[in-house]
Amino acid sequence: MKYFSSVFLMLLFVTFTVEAQINIPAPSPAASLTQVVGLTDVSLSYSRPNMRGRKIFGDLVPYGRIWRTGANATTKLTVDRAISINDKTLKPGTYSIYTIPQEDVWEVVFYTDPSNPLIAEFDESKVALRINAEAMNLDYAFETFTILIEDVTSNGATLGLLWENTYVGIPFKVGTDEEVMASIDATLNGPSAGDYYNAAVYYLNSDKDISKAKEWMDKAMEMTETPMFWQLRQQSLILAKAGDIKGAIAAAKASLEGAKKAGNKDYIKMNEDALKEWGAK
Repeated sequence: MKYFSSVFLMLLFVTFTVEAQINIPAPSPAASLTQVVGLTDVSLSYSRPNMRGRKIFGDLVPYGRIWRTGANATTKLTVDRAISINDKTLKPGTYSIYTIPQEDVWEVVFYTDPSNPLIAEFDESKVALRINAEAMNLDYAFETFTILIEDVTSNGATLGLLWENTYVGIPFKVGTDEEVMASIDATLNGPSAGDYYNAAVYYLNSDKDISKAKEWMDKAMEMTETPMFWQLRQQSLILAKAGDIKGAIAAAKASLEGAKKAGNKDYIKMNEDALKEWGAK
């Protein structure tokens, strides 16, 4: 009898061990997303439930109640620099994102407790930022709950929430310009050719003082023994924007020659298009 019991227990152990080795997919799989916006790292982690034939907003996700903005754990946002949402500052850190969906407007709350608290009401001491965002109806349905970081520029982006036929966009800004300008001011007291070049390109792309960009690019080129074709390309764009078409053509031709030697088809085309636009012969 004792032998039978031992064999039975062993078989039971083997059975459960085999069962424990079977992996099945999660019904709401985890997802993560990281995007650099300007100089700011923005990361998201969340779970992605599916509609599976269900009515979502106003039913599975009731209107007027706190939603964890996904399934399983709460959705989490991490930023390594301060960002601005609706002119309100969200400090660097990790936050749970809660929403209170309504038919036309959602309340969005960034909560300082990222430990997955499934709450029925907010502890106001943990509410870092609260905004309202418009809920837009789409002509098509998103089967899987999706969060995007879209419309990315150097100065901001939009956090987009999509599920069923609803889209909620949460634009945010980052402090890129202030940080870059402070870096330029601090660095150009004893700059290298690369510092002058980077400052000039930033001024070009940010529509800042083009004469200052030209001055810095000129210094960068003076300090560079053999400018590369991509550097000459940026110089040509700055010269053209500053109104020096003759100088822009000369720089573009030099860039074109370098691009041909390097076999870079993209730069060959960009320079040929620019030269045609500027009326080069």
